[in-house]
Amino acid sequence: MQASTKLTLAIALAAGLTAQGALAQEQTVTVMAYSGLFQERYTKAVIEPFMKANPGIKVEYFPLPNSAQMLGNLRAQKAAPQADVVIMDVSVSKAATDEKLLIKIDDKVSKNVADLYPNARIADVDGVAVTFDNLVMLYNSDVVKEAPKSWMDLAKPDLKGKVAIPGMPDIQGLSLVLIMNKARGGADYLKSVDQGIAALGEIAPNVQTWEPKPEVYPVIISGQAVAGAGWNARAQVNADASGGKLKAVLPQEGSVFQINTINYVANGPGKDAGAKFIDYALSPEAQKSFTESMFYAPTNAKAQISDAAIARTAVKSMDKVIPVDWIALAKVREPIMEQWRRKVIPLSR
Repeated sequence: MQASTKLTLAIALAAGLTAQGALAQEQTVTVMAYSGLFQERYTKAVIEPFMKANPGIKVEYFPLPNSAQMLGNLRAQKAAPQADVVIMDVSVSKAATDEKLLIKIDDKVSKNVADLYPNARIADVDGVAVTFDNLVMLYNSDVVKEAPKSWMDLAKPDLKGKVAIPGMPDIQGLSLVLIMNKARGGADYLKSVDQGIAALGEIAPNVQTWEPKPEVYPVIISGQAVAGAGWNARAQVNADASGGKLKAVLPQEGSVFQINTINYVANGPGKDAGAKFIDYALSPEAQKSFTESMFYAPTNAKAQISDAAIARTAVKSMDKVIPVDWIALAKVREPIMEQWRRKVIPLSR
């Protein structure tokens, strides 16, 4: 064999071994989180920049429509988890914590934990808040010419059969019960939500659907319904996409915060690469990018958000946010659900 041929073979072999080594070193992080618009915006704002900064780590996104399904997956995979990181509602994160499905996120997992707002760290929950959001009233401005001022405007006769609200067990329906319970003088929602249930009973005859599909926003944009309730972040994006046809307002009775937590799955396949992704997701740059992309309020106090974006987030509504202990509320959620079934649903059209 000629020397040049030997050299060529040696180079090829070395290249092959190098490639194999690179493949062996590449890590994969599986992120389980919301499908649809959230997946689209989060991938562009957070996941793609993370992979660019960490070329040895590949992130795979596993989309699910709601937190309950995410918890179901974690339970089913407890012996051999397939996900490393899960983004889900705080009350469901508490259930996963209680079932020992998660690793506690502290400053050992992410240095950015120290810079989170105090209410981003929830007692007895292993995850930490990654986004804040709030409930808003939605309306189709082509049909509803005057901006509503009260949640009870949803009960007006001219909206008969034209209202869409994601009802319980969705947290949006529960949130509306809590808001109206306080507005009507209810003292302690952990003891009674009778006032809130009664208010929803007045709105119910106007409700066309308690299960808007695929989401409430396109239903109202299309005119299938013309008013309802939804989350501010998604409402802002859909308002832009609709050319202003969809509008969102914060009624005089106020709103509640919704908290999405980021969670570190116990015994996930990605090992320490999962922690690295969580650290990035909580960083000021990732928080800024996602807030300016989808208008969730940031949880990292050092995130420098543009004035235009922050004005469209839950931050603008802090003075109208009703405090809710979602963890304590989880213990009485089923009795509230039973009241909903008996006293609200039967009054729908």
